[in-house]
Amino acid sequence: MTDLNSRLANAPVVPLVQADDPKIAVATTRALAAGGLTVIEVVLRTPSSMDCLSAICDLDDDIIVGAGTVLSAEQASTVLDQGAKFIVSPGLDESIVQIAQENNIPVFPGINTPSEIMKARNLGLNMLKFFPATIAGGIPALKAFGSVFGDVKFMPTGGVSAGNLADFLALENIVACGGSWLTPAAAIAAGNYDAISRLAEEAVSIASSVAK
Repeated sequence: MTDLNSRLANAPVVPLVQADDPKIAVATTRALAAGGLTVIEVVLRTPSSMDCLSAICDLDDDIIVGAGTVLSAEQASTVLDQGAKFIVSPGLDESIVQIAQENNIPVFPGINTPSEIMKARNLGLNMLKFFPATIAGGIPALKAFGSVFGDVKFMPTGGVSAGNLADFLALENIVACGGSWLTPAAAIAAGNYDAISRLAEEAVSIASSVAK
């Protein structure tokens, strides 16, 4: 957890990697790392997503790889077997949290209501995914949460972009922002990995400009 926290402190952006081909997943991840983003979330949204996760976890590169869109305890156990170092879920499921805690692995369950935050907090969690961020209230909602849950940090995902990244990161209760804008499908389909590296570099630059 300490290494993950230090990485996010330096570059508080977590790109989502979605692929159905391990070679493409690896190339995308390396392009992101070349741009300065070394905490990667591989989302389980394709038939070969587990193979993609495994391939990225097998890299010798200095990358922290997590699994996202984890929907069940069974999936949570499987992604840990593949080498995932953290788990991200779109919602709050106690069985997923339990698997992560039993294995001493960070877990970011998705929340968007005060009741969910309270439940997660009482499960011993103080870093949560805020999803879908812009639809669920965006920055005003996060400010309101901060006034009540002062010991909880959030990773907003869903609607975050280069255009609003600085505004999200400027909030005191944000640990990082997640998003798929860094891995556009068109660039990946065209094999334009330089474009992905440039997007990563832009995100790192934006994050560096935000002083808390």
